[in-house]
Amino acid sequence: MTQYPPIISAFVTMMLTFVLTLNKQGMIQDIPNDRSLHTEPIPRIGGVGLMAGILSGWILLIHFWAWWIVLPAMGLFGLSLIDDVHGLTAKIRLLGHFIAALILLAGTGINLIWWLPLLLLIVWMTNLFNFMDGSDGLAGGMAVFGFSFYGIAGLIHGNEAFAMMNFTVGAAAVGFLYHNFQPARVFMGDSGSITLGFLAAAFGIWGWQQGFWPSWYPILVFSPFIIDATVTLLKRSWRKENVMQAHREHYYQRLIQMGWSHRNTALVEYALMLLVGGTALWGIRQDAHTQVNLLAWWAVIYLGLASWVDRRWRQHQVVNKSVPEI
Repeated sequence: MTQYPPIISAFVTMMLTFVLTLNKQGMIQDIPNDRSLHTEPIPRIGGVGLMAGILSGWILLIHFWAWWIVLPAMGLFGLSLIDDVHGLTAKIRLLGHFIAALILLAGTGINLIWWLPLLLLIVWMTNLFNFMDGSDGLAGGMAVFGFSFYGIAGLIHGNEAFAMMNFTVGAAAVGFLYHNFQPARVFMGDSGSITLGFLAAAFGIWGWQQGFWPSWYPILVFSPFIIDATVTLLKRSWRKENVMQAHREHYYQRLIQMGWSHRNTALVEYALMLLVGGTALWGIRQDAHTQVNLLAWWAVIYLGLASWVDRRWRQHQVVNKSVPEI
C-alpha cells in the first residue's frame, strides 16, 4: 500500500489554495457582519483546494473507494459550492443533505431499523463543520485530529486502505491550515465544511460497521464540535430563538468575544481534540465497563467546561453593561 496519498493531498491543497487566493477580485468573499468574528472580507474558496487535495490523494486508492461515500460527498461539494457562489435556500440545502445521507445508508446495507436515527445523525454531522467554521484554524484543526484518529484506529485493525483514506482527508486539512491559521487568508466555505462534516459521519459509520470501533467512538472523537453545536442549538431552541439564523453564541465564539485571540482559542481547542481523541482511541480496546466510565468522565468534563464559559460570559456581560458609553 502506497504511503503517498496524504503527502499528495497536503501539497495539492496547500498549493492550489495559494493559487486561488492570488487574485482576490471577483472571488467569493466572506463579508463581515455584526455576527462575524473577523473584520475584513476573506476569500471563502478554501473548500475547492481542500476537495481537490482529497481527491488527488484518493485517486491512488481508487480500487478501495466506497461509491456510497465518494459519490454523495462530491455531490454535496458541488451543491455547497453553488451555495457559496449564488446562495441557496435552506430547504434546498437540507434536501441535498438528506439525499446524500440516504445514499450513504443504502450503500452501507445497514439494517433498516437504524436508518432513522442514523439519517438524523448524518445530517447533523454534515452541518457541524459549517456551524463551527467561524474562527481561524478551528474547523481545519478538527479535521486534522478527527480523521487522523479514524486512520489510526483503522491501522490498529489492519485495514491500511481505510486508514489511508482518512489520513488523506486529515492531510488535506493540514494543507488548508497553512492558509487558515491566524491570521486566516482564506476560509473553507460551505463547499469545504459541509463535505468534511459528511465525511466525518460517513467514515464513522463505515468504521463502526466494519467493527473497527464501537458506536460511541466517532461521536467522542468529534465531540468538541458536537457538544458545542448541539448544546448551543438546544439553548437557542429553549429560548424559542430562530435556530436557522446566524449568531455568535457558540462557546468558541464567546471565548473570542471575551478577549481570547483566534490563535489561543484554536490552540486550546486543539489540546481538547488531542486529549479526547487519544482517550477515545485508548477506550476502544477496553472492556464495556471501562468504556462507560470513560464516557461518563467526559460528560462531567464537558459539563464543567460549559458551566465555566457560561459563568464567565455572564460576568463579561455585567462588566460591559457597567461601562458607560462615550
